[in-house]
Amino acid sequence: MNRAGERVYNGLIKENPTFVLMLGMCPTLAVTTSAINGLGMGLTTAVVLTLSNMIISLLRNIIPDKVRIPAFIVIIASFVTMIQMLLQAYIPFLYNALGIYIPLIVVNCIILGRAESYASKNPVIPSIFDGIGMGLGFSFALTCIGAVRELLGAGEIFGIAIMPESYVPMSIFVLAPGAFFVLAALTALQNKLRINGEKKGKDMSKVQSGCSHDCMSCGDTGCNHRFYDETATDGPVGKAEEKKTVAEKTAEQPNAVTDKEEKKEEEV
Repeated sequence: MNRAGERVYNGLIKENPTFVLMLGMCPTLAVTTSAINGLGMGLTTAVVLTLSNMIISLLRNIIPDKVRIPAFIVIIASFVTMIQMLLQAYIPFLYNALGIYIPLIVVNCIILGRAESYASKNPVIPSIFDGIGMGLGFSFALTCIGAVRELLGAGEIFGIAIMPESYVPMSIFVLAPGAFFVLAALTALQNKLRINGEKKGKDMSKVQSGCSHDCMSCGDTGCNHRFYDETATDGPVGKAEEKKTVAEKTAEQPNAVTDKEEKKEEEV
């Protein structure tokens, strides 16, 4: 798979920001009362994420390291302000529905996280596709959650009646607790699919792991693959030999210990 396609696939499946990385939970739980709200929030975030990734990647060699986070926030805030004005002018019903969560995109950990861990360290084209992939993954997750909540809570999807007239809506699903229930159920469903794939012998190790094994571009400083890979032979903490205890080393070299003791006795 080419690099651009891999970045989109990572954002949708392997590193989905909602179902895998569990990022951006505030808008995920707050605005997904309907499918249209979830889709609108997701696409808005995707546009900001893609544009900010592009600009940050272009300026990655110009922005000083000491002020990179403030610089990233200024870039992101500029795009959020433009998107907010466009929504207010041309899609007022969506602007009113999303409310305060549009300006809060500035501090969305998905956008700032991708800027810091990927866009600031990679060329422009891969960074753009990384933003597209993460944005589409976020949009897909929010739309799914919003659709399920709207279906169970109102009997509709995108405002179209789906359930029969006899259906009694479960209003709890359009309230705050419903967001947690639906998110938990969808995450559990993804876990179930991954487990079934493993039972059938499929390689599901990279699905829902959040790990692309690209350690050079990885921002997870506590990654098990980086620090505890026993097959590694290089690096200060990757050597298997360094994991051996003193007792194990002594057991492997008993003669060396005996020789040292004999030398000490001769000196005395």
